[in-house]
Amino acid sequence: MAVENGGSLENGSGKKPKAKSSEEMLLIVLRLLALGATFSATLVMALNKETKTVVVPLGGSNSISATLSAKFQHTPAFVFFVIANSIASLHNLSLLLLRLFGKKFEDIKGLGLLITISDMVMVALVSGGAAAAASMAELGKNGNSHARWNKICDKFDAYCDRGGGALIASFAGVGLLMVLNGLSTVNLYKNPATR
Repeated sequence: MAVENGGSLENGSGKKPKAKSSEEMLLIVLRLLALGATFSATLVMALNKETKTVVVPLGGSNSISATLSAKFQHTPAFVFFVIANSIASLHNLSLLLLRLFGKKFEDIKGLGLLITISDMVMVALVSGGAAAAASMAELGKNGNSHARWNKICDKFDAYCDRGGGALIASFAGVGLLMVLNGLSTVNLYKNPATR
């Protein structure tokens, strides 16, 4: 949206300046990439599930089989990760739609400041969710011998691999949101009329 770029797209003659349209395209591409990263992180982690059947011998010919499953819902940090990335995905989608189809909202005073603040909130939210999930992923991969928590990634390797992919996508989303936030802040100070 033009407000995020620092002003109106038209320069009085009714034509779009080339610098403004290239900034506009850069912001659209960055917003699309951030949407893709946060949405893919949400989708991969939300669908992440693995089930294993373990046979425990009791002695002789007797044994017990137990079915164990690993799901993202079993860990509150992973639930927070999915919620944070889905909120960021909705945020990016709404700002993309506003940028592409919301030309009548360009002249609203304070919209550039609102976009900058909401981008900052999304950076904090997604980085918090990704950090919490990364902490639990490290615990699942290595365990904690002091607390006598065993690692699970040696048993649920596909689950851990998919979770690692979701973490990579989420941290990429954090980086893209930080770049978008920086560009929004710079453009906000370039054109004080949008504050």
